[in-house]
Amino acid sequence: MARLATHEWGDPTGPPVVCLHGVTGHGARYRALAERLVGRRVTAFDLRGHGRSTWQAPWTVGTHVGDLVETAGSLGIDEATWIGHSFGGRLVAELAAREPAVVRRAVLLDPALHVAPAEATTRADGTRADTSFASPDEAIDARLRDGSLYTTPRAMLEEEAEAHLGQGSDGTWRWRYSPAAVIAAWSTMATQAPPLPGVATLVVIGERSWIPNDVEAREGLTVVRVPGGHSVLWDDFQATSDAVVAFLEATD
Repeated sequence: MARLATHEWGDPTGPPVVCLHGVTGHGARYRALAERLVGRRVTAFDLRGHGRSTWQAPWTVGTHVGDLVETAGSLGIDEATWIGHSFGGRLVAELAAREPAVVRRAVLLDPALHVAPAEATTRADGTRADTSFASPDEAIDARLRDGSLYTTPRAMLEEEAEAHLGQGSDGTWRWRYSPAAVIAAWSTMATQAPPLPGVATLVVIGERSWIPNDVEAREGLTVVRVPGGHSVLWDDFQATSDAVVAFLEATD
């Protein structure tokens, strides 16, 4: 198992919150949310195959969960609130099923608990090319042409480019992720969904998301729907962060 690259904010003595991004992402995407979680120790990881963590195979669920436990333990985090977006939400559910002692509460942001195999195949196929860009602006424009980013402000993508684009020796720019790791993640998402965590759990669903999350509120499970698409922290930051803050305060 590997110790993952980490991003940390907030009060180092506060209750720990650990955040996981989705495929092609990185941990620094949680900076704005961390600023709203006042009094808490917020840590986000770059998953294996992403950002500044190792890109080495294997990219199995077992390896990802092992990396999470190893890295949290190395930081002195024995039990925490775990927040995950998309594939990160799937990993939070997998972690709760396999290592329940480390998950105090769970927040699933438009989680990709299961993606239809045909959809996963299409998205994996689209990841095969090592896409590069002549400039950060070209990379941002390509993201904005993505129909899944319904209401994402350009300023957020400019921040994303500054944190997550790297320039290669050929002078072109690439997002910092391994295409092979992303393809492996799509394969995982096409398998049977893990159960929802058995602890207090918030699920935030983007009403225009391409992921068909058909989840209803029940005891221990809070469901909040926000107007935008799958990238709820970009499309609907205010509504999403409000829901997370309210959930944590209600379950402290």
